[in-house]
This record gives sequence, structure tokens and C-alpha cells, in this order.
Amino acid sequence: MSHSRISIGHILKELERIYDPPKSFIDWKTPLDLLVATILSAQCTDVRVNIVTKKLFKLCRTAEDYRDIPRVELEKLIHSCGTFRRKAKHIQGLSHILINEYKGEVPQTMEGLVELLGVGRKTAAIILYAAFEKLEGIAVDTHVMRLAQRLGLSQHKTPEKIEKDLMKIVPKEQWGRLNTLLISHGRAVCTARNRKCGQCVFMDTCPSSQARGKKDLAQER
Repeated sequence: MSHSRISIGHILKELERIYDPPKSFIDWKTPLDLLVATILSAQCTDVRVNIVTKKLFKLCRTAEDYRDIPRVELEKLIHSCGTFRRKAKHIQGLSHILINEYKGEVPQTMEGLVELLGVGRKTAAIILYAAFEKLEGIAVDTHVMRLAQRLGLSQHKTPEKIEKDLMKIVPKEQWGRLNTLLISHGRAVCTARNRKCGQCVFMDTCPSSQARGKKDLAQER
């Protein structure tokens, strides 16, 4: 079943008018900081990650620091981010790869990043854009997925297929910015529950507009 969609040009223009988000909602100074923080952000809020990394980044500044810190101490530091054992394993595992294959530096390609433990296309796209100003993909998190479906930009269910749909219609120079713009709107108005369609700039044109009695296309998936 096909649904109409708003033009991506109109969406970008309106969101740019309303929001001016940073390249990343996570606090970081180095590409390694961003890599670690993005891994910690899985199923965790950016606010919580920023609280945890404030202490973590003082103790661990290099890949060697993450490799050498006792696993139990790392787990204790990141415990409140959830799934801390797996995240600690990934962080220490990728630190070994960075040291052995990249002289301790974070790789600057999609291929290099997705080979690291715990790093998928979403994480890689965020790091490439925010840390290196490279556009090799679109980071599709839960906000981007939900808004892409509601606005009729994609009828797919998986981040991989939604990313491909978005890459076809979004100008490449906007690939990185799209993520933070959609997250901003997803947090403020187009929320997962109790969405505020009556306050939305796309109220009259969105194919999921509750204000016009439309079904939530994100819930049809």
C-alpha cells in the first residue's frame, strides 16, 4: 500500500527554520570519545551518556587506556548506561583493533568503522559526519525511523532499507544534518507516544497527521 509523502525539500527547509541542532547530541572532544560515547548510547539516553563520560573521559583518553583498564572497573564506570558488560567488551575489543591496525586512531571510512566490535552503519555514519565531516551514509536511529515512516519517506521496517530510501531522496550534503534535525523534531513534537500533531509544522500535509484523522504510518509497520 503506497502513501503520499511531503517533499524532502519542504521537510528540510521547515526543520532548518525551526531547529539548529549540533552535529551530535553527545559530548566529546576526540573521535575516540565520540566512538565510545556512541556505543554507550545504545538503548540509553544522551543525557545519561554525557553524565557517565564526564568521568570516563578523564580516566581514558587513548585506545591504550581502554585496553588496559581492568574490565570490572570499566563495567562499573559505564554501569548506568545499561548492557554494560557487552558494551565494556566491545569497547575493549575495538581498542585492540585500533591499536593493532590503526595505530590507536579511529578509522575514517565506513568499511573500517563497521569492522569494529559494536559498530554498525548508524554509529559509523554519526562518527564520520560529526568527527570527520564525511558523508557516507545516514544514521537511522529510532527517531529517524519513526519520522521517515510517518512522513511517508519510507515504507520499510529496517534501518538498512530506510537508509537506502533516504539516501535516494535527500541531497548528499544534508545526509549528516538530517539525523539531528529529525531527532530534534522527534523529541519535541513527533514523539513515539502522545505525538503533538496539532503543534506540528507538517500538520496539514503529513500522511500520518492525527489532526486530520490519519493513521500513524509508523505503527502500520
